[in-house]
Order: sequence, then C-alpha cells, then structure tokens
Amino acid sequence: MNFIERTTQKVRQGKWEELDEIDKKFNAVEARFGFPAKKRYRCVAGNHDGNTLVIERQWASLATMEATYEKIFADSTYQQLVKEVDSVIESNQMELYTPLP
Repeated sequence: MNFIERTTQKVRQGKWEELDEIDKKFNAVEARFGFPAKKRYRCVAGNHDGNTLVIERQWASLATMEATYEKIFADSTYQQLVKEVDSVIESNQMELYTPLP
C-alpha cells in the first residue's frame, strides 16, 4: 500500500537561498539511500504564510519508508546536514497519508 509523507516546515525569514543549498546536499544523500523523489511547495495563499514549505514524497510501503529512514539516520553526513538545517528551519511537522480508492 502506498503512503504519502508530507512534511510542513516553517523557514526562517531570509533563509530560502541557504535552505536551497542545504537541500541540494540532502538530495545527494537521500539518493544514495533510495529515497523517492520529493516535491517541494512554497505557500502563496492560505492558512500559512509565505515562509511555509511543504515537502511530499510517495513511498511504496510503510515498511520501506521505515527501513530507509533507519539507514539514513545512522549516516554521519545526514546527521551533519540535520545540524546545518536547524539554523534555517524554525519548525517541522511530518504527517503520513494513505490514498483513498
């Protein structure tokens, strides 16, 4: 069963360019571990302000997602990137969805 991982982040004011550079590094590490491609959206109108980033990716199964995250959490390069992005991201919320028929 497919799952949609949706992460909503609040980006600190004026940090979008810095985030883009860090995200390129995340993409490289995530590709090594077989992460599915992600889609990124910036809020233009609605309940969130313009510093809101939504990231979505689709996983083939919850077990695949869990196993992939377990591997990447142990990677020292990934751990360093998490520390680096902490100065750019104010808040982070993750949700999982399953598509309806």
